Amino acid sequence: MADLFEKFTTNKGSLGQYQEKAHGYFAFPRLEGEISNRMIFQGKERVIWSLNNYLGLANHPEIRKADAEAAAHWGLAYPMGARMMSGNSVYHEQLENELAAFVGKEDAFLLNYGYQGMASIVDSLCSRRDVVVYDAESHACILDGLRMVPSHRYVFKHNDIEDFEKQMLRATKMVSETGGGILVITEGVFGMAGDQGKLKEICALKSKYDFRLLVDDAHGFGTMGATGAGVGEAQGCQDQIDVYFSTFAKSMASIGAFVAGTRQVINYMRYNLRSQIFAKALPMPIVIGNIKRLELLKNEPGLREQLWKNVHSLQSQLRENGFDIGQTDSPVTPVYMHGGVMEASQLIMDMRENYNIFCSIVVYPVIPRGHIILRLIPTSVHNEQDIKETIDAFKAVKHKLENKLYPAEIPMMG
Repeated sequence: MADLFEKFTTNKGSLGQYQEKAHGYFAFPRLEGEISNRMIFQGKERVIWSLNNYLGLANHPEIRKADAEAAAHWGLAYPMGARMMSGNSVYHEQLENELAAFVGKEDAFLLNYGYQGMASIVDSLCSRRDVVVYDAESHACILDGLRMVPSHRYVFKHNDIEDFEKQMLRATKMVSETGGGILVITEGVFGMAGDQGKLKEICALKSKYDFRLLVDDAHGFGTMGATGAGVGEAQGCQDQIDVYFSTFAKSMASIGAFVAGTRQVINYMRYNLRSQIFAKALPMPIVIGNIKRLELLKNEPGLREQLWKNVHSLQSQLRENGFDIGQTDSPVTPVYMHGGVMEASQLIMDMRENYNIFCSIVVYPVIPRGHIILRLIPTSVHNEQDIKETIDAFKAVKHKLENKLYPAEIPMMG
């Protein structure tokens, strides 16, 4: 019999194999100072493009004031217990009502965390008789939710409506045999590539196929649409989304999430989402802070306007300088390059150490070998100087990468 932990000496996992050289720099870096467009990394100020602080609410003075006052008044323990048992409050219900009204749904339910919440939503909605049809680029929280359910499932090629219909034909045939229903899952904005899900096209097919639609709009809520109510609003099909989900971790710069839909479906989730039934309620300071964040999100359109001014400036300058940013039509800004893991590591170190630009990097095994994605998240607190310095840095490192000027070995980080 082997020791359960013995395997970890040789198998550290697909990402863990890089931990000795990556930890503290490429992985688990420590950003210090006030959350803003510039922060401190390893003792030096850098332009930061890795925070989902879309509307700049993380350090907004009204938000800081509301958070501080709520913490001083309520403490972090209140309310004590799970919502169902002893952890409910008028403020939790107020936030739910305001969220539902904002996204145009009958009701909403608060979730402690987005990842945990989405996985639990998928689990609660589907039985073994049902079929799930989902986009191939769906977030890990959706995929992990699917692992928990016994439903049949079919995946369609990313944003490919022709393939979506092929999978819907298969799903329709399956439920005719099982007597179940069909749940379609996609995203409002895909967080890696930044492209919007084809919600309008999928919704249009409701007249042809019988299904319910669940949309993960984590990156769209607060940033997309005329009022910031998300991609469904932007594409004119919000009323056709049966279950709308988003987190507070992006545009709200907070903790938690919510799911919205008809009162019947949301009440079912209230009494059946295991991740919430068996978890302590969101602490009162977070709930009250999120009420304030939602207020600013709704009533301060200038925050979203400044975000989009920065998005358009950054993305247009990247394109004008020959960078491939794919099909993004959201604030998420990926920059695609070619090179190995070693070259990518040298490039990102060069960006940080010599150009003071901090952005996220994605390489193999997350994406295929030979590909590099540098992912930029513009916010309302960035400015033209940040963008200029970033474009200059990108031009410099691209030249070095294309001319094979980066060493093939990753130096050990101290």
